[in-house]
Amino acid sequence: MHSRDFLLKHAETHLCEHYTAAGAVFSLSTNCGKLLAAARGSFLPAELAAGPFDFSLRFWVDDADTARPPWPKPYVRGLGHLVFAGFDSGSSVLVDLRTRRVIGRFSAGMASDTRYWRTVIFPMLLTIVSASLGIAELHCACVAKNDEGVLLAGPSGSGKSTLALALSQNGFSFLSDDRTFCSLGKGQIQLWGPPTRFKLRPEATEWFGELRNEPLTDTHGGEPALWFDPEDILGLSRVRFCRPRSLIFLERRNTAAFQFSSMAPAEALSRLNKDLMAELPDAVAKRSQTIARLVEFPCWLLQYGGNPYTVARNIMQHLATA
Repeated sequence: MHSRDFLLKHAETHLCEHYTAAGAVFSLSTNCGKLLAAARGSFLPAELAAGPFDFSLRFWVDDADTARPPWPKPYVRGLGHLVFAGFDSGSSVLVDLRTRRVIGRFSAGMASDTRYWRTVIFPMLLTIVSASLGIAELHCACVAKNDEGVLLAGPSGSGKSTLALALSQNGFSFLSDDRTFCSLGKGQIQLWGPPTRFKLRPEATEWFGELRNEPLTDTHGGEPALWFDPEDILGLSRVRFCRPRSLIFLERRNTAAFQFSSMAPAEALSRLNKDLMAELPDAVAKRSQTIARLVEFPCWLLQYGGNPYTVARNIMQHLATA
């Protein structure tokens, strides 16, 4: 072991398990059983017991590091194919997008914080590596029925989360409220949801009486928001993945309205591309193939306003007859 080797590349990480995330198979080796427990609650077990893997994680946990929450805001810096993510003074990772390897070290306190791994670290790492695997991270909410997903796309404030919640209370299962991963494998498109908490703007709670007394938490941008686990508070059904059925692009109005119109694949592709993160050229090419297949499904523009439950019922009626 080398004194200047902060990430401890030569430390023993004898515990190893294999998982599936957004259609990608990866291995996770560590010296901490609690970290593996966090992974089991975040990902599906891999059907493939041994390589080849799409990427690998190797995390060493320092039991001598006494850091405790609350954790500072994470930060990410990139240089070419290398990406560094820092979580506190003693917890960080280095990602090599070319070799698809992730190495890092963490304090014992952070390694034990299962919710933080499930809602912050693992989703952040998936965001970093996804495009290099051809996985598109879309700024969309998603609900599903009978394993068929409906994507709700639009900028912040367009009502994606509100409508996803209203639909989830009317017979749909919840997949994601803000970010949805889209993968292409064996000629099939699949949608995947990260195991994050649901985020709702304060003004949206007026439609959901059971949430009005829940405490608000400041986001990193300084704006208050309601964060909650939809299964625990509302008893909603959550699914990990589904097949796409249609994409709905939202344009919100200040008055009651509901107007559906068909959208050309080229327009849908242009709108989705506006929200994508910058990536290396080869990653952009892989990701573009996935999105091009996605917009082959029916795409719609919805101009709407008013009670989200009424809008949700109108969406359901439209999808039933489309």
